[in-house]
Amino acid sequence: MIGSLFSWIADPAHWSGSDGILNRLLEHLWYSVLAMVLALVIALPLGLYIGHTGRLRWLVTATNAARAVPTLGLLFAFALWLGPSLRGDLAFLVPATIVLVLLAVPPLLAGTYAGVEAVDPAARDAARGVGMTGWQVLRQVELPCALPLVMSGVRTAALQVVATATIAALIGLGGLGRLLVDGIAFGDYPQAAAGALLVAVLAVLLEGLLALLQRRLVSPGLGGGRGAVGGSRNDDDAAAAEANARMPVGPGGMAGGNS
Repeated sequence: MIGSLFSWIADPAHWSGSDGILNRLLEHLWYSVLAMVLALVIALPLGLYIGHTGRLRWLVTATNAARAVPTLGLLFAFALWLGPSLRGDLAFLVPATIVLVLLAVPPLLAGTYAGVEAVDPAARDAARGVGMTGWQVLRQVELPCALPLVMSGVRTAALQVVATATIAALIGLGGLGRLLVDGIAFGDYPQAAAGALLVAVLAVLLEGLLALLQRRLVSPGLGGGRGAVGGSRNDDDAAAAEANARMPVGPGGMAGGNS
């Protein structure tokens, strides 16, 4: 099976054309990037606002609780609801994008909120003491200090979106999930295994790129620039633990929502 898998991937005929690996990879990246951009537009400003003002904290708990809803069920629900009112590829692209955005928003919102909320109050007081406005405090003090947790949320959301974007193929879209669905449907198991392997490799590469980006953006004094890329997992685990600890307490006394 392993030999058949790599033989299938190495076959040049499987890399060209509309059904080729390259085109499916580009489609997968398009779905993922579109969802991440929309999720960042929604979650980043909202998380900064909640962390800066302390208002609407219940939204962080609510969005995390929404993660318990099955993604596949949401996909079919939105496809059946929105599909008949849309035309062409939008009938499939819009439902898939909505589901991926809903998947990406909770970690982005929680990381951004926790990062801003965790800023030392003394730093805020000092900034206001030198005459900074609320916007200046947010932009020049809180956001730079919050970057480790913000980037932790970005990395978590990006990996979840890339891995889950395969379900777009179940409602007629492309992407690497098409290799999985078609491979299983036609009994071409090397193709299905190749699709799974390519998604895993893409996720690993994305994690490495985001780790490098985090090292460039985060000040070394905040813990985001120490060590090699492969050795930054302790910092990420600590950031994730701090984000979870600072999330609002929901019903039952548990922090945040379901993970």
